[in-house]
Amino acid sequence: MNLWLVPVVLLLSCSEKPYVNNIIIPEPIAPKEYEFSKTPSWADEFDYEGLPDPSRWGYDTGGSGWGNNELQHYTEARPANVHVADGVLTITARKEAYEGSGYTSTRLISKGKGDFLYGRFEVKAKVPTGRGTWPAVWMLPTDWAYGGWPASGEIDILEHVGYDQDVVHISVHTESYNHAIGTQKTAFRKIQNASTEFHTFRVDWTPTYIRGFVDDVQLFDFQNEGKGYKAWPFDKRFHWLLNLAVGGNWGGQQGIDDDAFPAYFQVDYVRVYELLNP
Repeated sequence: MNLWLVPVVLLLSCSEKPYVNNIIIPEPIAPKEYEFSKTPSWADEFDYEGLPDPSRWGYDTGGSGWGNNELQHYTEARPANVHVADGVLTITARKEAYEGSGYTSTRLISKGKGDFLYGRFEVKAKVPTGRGTWPAVWMLPTDWAYGGWPASGEIDILEHVGYDQDVVHISVHTESYNHAIGTQKTAFRKIQNASTEFHTFRVDWTPTYIRGFVDDVQLFDFQNEGKGYKAWPFDKRFHWLLNLAVGGNWGGQQGIDDDAFPAYFQVDYVRVYELLNP
């Protein structure tokens, strides 16, 4: 019996060696490197005087707060709430009675005048101080192809709430990932002098990721997981929004300091760089 076992053992030993030597370990798939145009394809440098350029900007108006329980009434083309001078756009929130609201402000939109699918989106801004202020630079879907919020998505390039001074936020919202169900994808960073110096805020939006930067330092990374629109509705057109809210579900969490008004949200420029290799 021992004699016939020997060749079997040898056979097994010989057969193992080529199997081990031919194991192929796949290389990690390198993420695609995207390129953007060197000069903006759409921009507002605010190098003029008066109201915002009507060829680039429209207005959302009213006092509904869009579900956020904000307290301001957004006005249209009202110099007391929005104007351009000295190379800077200023949105002013004021404490005043207006159309049933106790405060006024402005919400600028580029819908129908600047709608984009992918690109590098950059703003240089200075946020106001004071409890109850809630400035934002963000993007919403132009066509709402997947349904109402949050199904069609939201991209927040800059948010700041006055009770948490100098802490800036970058976020996205989708049907699968949003604050209403506790799954929001967000990142924040405390910076110095957010209200006394201009800082740059940027989002790189590509078919495979959305990345956020503050002063060119990456803060946020959201990947396309390939799970469909509920996780990634970011394959449709979006447009800019610039606004200064008062109070609301987030901005008003610690009350409102009326001594902070009038409050000023200032923007030095808004720029879009085209994605060259989608």
